[in-house]
This record gives sequence, C-alpha cells and structure tokens, in this order.
Amino acid sequence: KCAHLRLACQTDPKPCYTSKLWWCGIILLGLGEVGNFTAYGFAPAALVAPLGCVSVIGSAFISGLFLKETMRAADILGGTLAVAGTYLLVTFTPNVPQEITAKKVQNYLVSWPFVIYAIIEIITFCVLLYFYKRKAVKHIVVLLMLVALLASLTVIAVKAVAGMITHSVKGKMQLAYPVFYIMCILMAATCAFQVK
Repeated sequence: KCAHLRLACQTDPKPCYTSKLWWCGIILLGLGEVGNFTAYGFAPAALVAPLGCVSVIGSAFISGLFLKETMRAADILGGTLAVAGTYLLVTFTPNVPQEITAKKVQNYLVSWPFVIYAIIEIITFCVLLYFYKRKAVKHIVVLLMLVALLASLTVIAVKAVAGMITHSVKGKMQLAYPVFYIMCILMAATCAFQVK
C-alpha cells in the first residue's frame, strides 16, 4: 500500500510493478506464505491457522505506524480478542505429532465425520451464496462466512498437501497417490474462489 500511495502522489504515475518497494513487499509476502505452507507440514493445523491472525494484527500496527492510518476502538478490541484467542489455542492445544500420509487422507475423506462436515458446509455455502447472489444480501457477515467456509477447506487441503510432501521428503513417497493431486486442486480452487 505504501508503494501504491507513493506512486499515486507522483505527477506522472507509473504502474506499481515498476516500484522496487512494491516488489520487495510482494517477495516478502510470498516468502511468508511459503513459510506458512511449510508450517502446516510440521505442526498441527489447530496451531498454524490461528497464528495467521497475528499477521493481520501486525499489519494493522504497521499501517498505523507507517501509513498514519487511524486505529479505532473496535480495531483494538478485535486485535486484543484475536491475540487472546491465539494465545489460548497455542497454549492448550495438545502437542501430538501426527504424520499425514496419503492413505490416512483417503481414509479421512471417506469417514462419516468428514462426509457429514462436508455436506453441512456445502449446504451452508450454497444457502449463503444464494442470498448473496440472488437476494443481493451484501452484508459483510455473509461475505466473511463465505470466505471462512472456503478457508476451512483450504486449511484441510494445505495440511494434507504439506503433510504428504513432508512425508515424501522423509523418504516415503506420497506423490504417486491420486489424493495428493486432488488435494492440490482443492487447495488452488478454494484459494482462487476466496480471492474472487
């Protein structure tokens, strides 16, 4: 954003991709996401996913510091609750190492708890999408719930892919199983739809 603001202030604005500051931000963002993806291969998703909110809190702090954006009371309260929730999750999540193999992922995908979860999630997503598209309910809560439902599938797919890659690097090849590629497609599709 800082690069965009600097470019907008110029008399002859140039595209953002000509800015070194913009490229630095994009590269750091990419490295952070690679690190986040790698973390799913080594730590439980219950620990990694909540820690993602720490980056949001950091971004809010940095934007106030460098971009002179104002922090509202609701922002501070939301940040405090997010940090408190993250602390509780990290502190009380059991540290049980679990190796994710292709066969385990296949078994989880056809288990009754996951099938019921997937059905409920798909129905909820379709109902929310109907209200958003057909009834023009543009409330922020509807949008956030749509993205959160997709994000839960993204976390499942990322955990499966990262776990299978980690297991493959350790010597037991998991990339020959079709479920690996199914999870890669699910990961990419849910990420793309969240952005859209």
